[in-house]
Amino acid sequence: MTEKKGWLSRLKAGLSKSSNKLTSGIGDLFTKRKLDDEALEELEDLLITSDMGIATASKIVQGIAKSRFGKDISSEELKAALADEIVPILEPVTKPLNVQTGRKPHVVLVCGVNGSGKTTTIGKLAKIYSDQGLKVMLAAGDTFRAAAVEQLKVWGERTNVPVIAKETGADAAALAYDAVVQAQADGCDVLLIDTAGRLQNKAHLMDELEKVVRVIKKVDETAPHDTVLVLDSTVGQNAHSQVETFDKIVNVTGLIVTKLDGTAKGGVTVSLAERFGKPVHAIGVGETAEDLRPFEARSFANALVGLDD
Repeated sequence: MTEKKGWLSRLKAGLSKSSNKLTSGIGDLFTKRKLDDEALEELEDLLITSDMGIATASKIVQGIAKSRFGKDISSEELKAALADEIVPILEPVTKPLNVQTGRKPHVVLVCGVNGSGKTTTIGKLAKIYSDQGLKVMLAAGDTFRAAAVEQLKVWGERTNVPVIAKETGADAAALAYDAVVQAQADGCDVLLIDTAGRLQNKAHLMDELEKVVRVIKKVDETAPHDTVLVLDSTVGQNAHSQVETFDKIVNVTGLIVTKLDGTAKGGVTVSLAERFGKPVHAIGVGETAEDLRPFEARSFANALVGLDD
């Protein structure tokens, strides 16, 4: 129980920039006020500026209007009503990234633009799975960036997990192929493969990622078993175009949203759930491995609107 409480307080602290923006706006608009058309319009504008996007903000406001239109409402009642509308949007995408241990290895391809926290997230996942007693291997497939390779090696040392790496500029697909073969030979439970994230040159990135997937399938036609996109929440609505781009290339099966503690744009998680319906496996609200946790709809919704859980 203490562990859960510790995480909830970290989640609340991590989402404080987002919740402060929402709650101060709600406090300004609704001390005790009738929920009329004007109030609903102002609420919708507030949700849009909190990066929930137009469609999601409209859906939430319509939901609240159904039961509360024309009634007096306090700011606390409104926060509770908001959370109650957000939860059903998030619940269908609440799905942890579970490793199927019978696969040997369960191959997870991790994508994301440079700077999204992708490599750090892989390191944190390695620690989480290692702590669960699973045999983990990492593949430093972002061969273009020496810093990414070095960063992954540091996480490998920290978590006592082997890292398959090659020199800077090496063929990423060949490295992925070798990593799957090695992970099979070593009887690893999970193989986490880092990938390049240079969106500036989309055509080259697409070719490289498509090739990585193709060669992985030569070793195991069912792999990759998960293709996870890591999104930096500070980019706000730009996260939508990243999902679209990577989904076209590699068929993204789930999302991990990072850096929620560094932004007032936490609402983007809600709009991503509403628009794409892709599983949100985990969220990150800080630097340590303990700050990456499985996504949970009610806790997130409450923290986002500033409600005590």
